[in-house]
Amino acid sequence: MEAKVSGFFDSVAAFFGGGDQIPWCDGDIIHGCEREVADAADGDSEDLKRESIMRLSWALVHSRKPEDVQRGIAMLEASLANNSTPLEHREKLFLLAVGYYRSGKYSRSRQLVEQCLEIAPDWRQALSLKKAIEDKIAKDGVIGIGITATAVGVIAAGVAAALARKK
Repeated sequence: MEAKVSGFFDSVAAFFGGGDQIPWCDGDIIHGCEREVADAADGDSEDLKRESIMRLSWALVHSRKPEDVQRGIAMLEASLANNSTPLEHREKLFLLAVGYYRSGKYSRSRQLVEQCLEIAPDWRQALSLKKAIEDKIAKDGVIGIGITATAVGVIAAGVAAALARKK
């Protein structure tokens, strides 16, 4: 019995806690990537600059701070037209999808991950993100329905109480 109760509470916690498998990034890693970009800007290698900007973009969209995520999205969108390879384009689309997912813009995130899957249909990271997006959309829908049902119930109870007082 105790195992069933514990399992129930674990499933409720997972439902409300998110439960996606997308990694987070902390400020120390972001600062290291920013230093790397600054150092690469002083050099002559365009490839090194591009790689360090990609690492910084990855770190920013995986940050827990919304302002970092927005900065990562802006960097990726600005560099999206400057792709040298289809692989780089796919990576940028994926990182944008992660950023929009972290920002709560699930429909935009889903559009971007679909574009990734057009390029690479079997890419596991994109498939995993797509499932996380769909789960989040479904969860938000269930919560929205619950809130609406509660509001309707409260209003109906208020109307019933008002009618009972009149009699």
